Amino acid sequence: MLLPGASPEKGRGEKLGVYDVPATMLINEIAKEFREQNIIQEPEFTKFVKTGAHRERAPLREDWWYVRSAALLYRIFRDGPVGTERLRTYYGGKRNRGVKPEKFKKASGKVIRACLQGLEAAGYVKKAKKGRAITPKGQSYLNTISKKLAPSWNEQVKKAKEVKTRAYAPAQKLPVNEIKTENREKVQMQPKGKPEVKTEMIKTPEVKTEVKQNTEPKPVKEETQAKPTEATEKK
Repeated sequence: MLLPGASPEKGRGEKLGVYDVPATMLINEIAKEFREQNIIQEPEFTKFVKTGAHRERAPLREDWWYVRSAALLYRIFRDGPVGTERLRTYYGGKRNRGVKPEKFKKASGKVIRACLQGLEAAGYVKKAKKGRAITPKGQSYLNTISKKLAPSWNEQVKKAKEVKTRAYAPAQKLPVNEIKTENREKVQMQPKGKPEVKTEMIKTPEVKTEVKQNTEPKPVKEETQAKPTEATEKK
């Protein structure tokens, strides 16, 4: 059963094209186009600010502003309409307070509001009753980029499946005639029945051992005369 608006060839609707590609792959490609085509302008304060109170340092990536804008566009497409406070909670984290236990802190509201204003000026996002929602232009933009990335992603999936099947494939048992030895000689088939085992006696060389006899005469101990004691002298 096909969904409304889905084509029989693809089996999916145009709205589901965004989910055919991983989110990280899609966000990185959108951020790349934002930066190259200058769709969104980067403010000057991005070089000095942190993304929230839970962070210790500023982001190390130079294009972090475009990545955050692309991530917000994807998040609004998925969970929209969304307000600023919900987005602050989503991008928040735990703050390290030293010996004290960690505490959750929301992300910077200034950064998120500035990103949303840039997306709204580009026409990808509009204001709603509760927060902001995605526009048809933004939705079509996500679909075009996902279709652009779909072939490369499918190739990666095929390669991963091939590697997995090779790793778990059962080992093929070759006949004895096809087994090659180290000398590249084929092993002959052995006849049925018990093979005759030829035993050969191994002659060990005789080892002659010479025993030396002691011909020297033993030294004779001199007999010691008993010394006269006092009792014998009295007698």
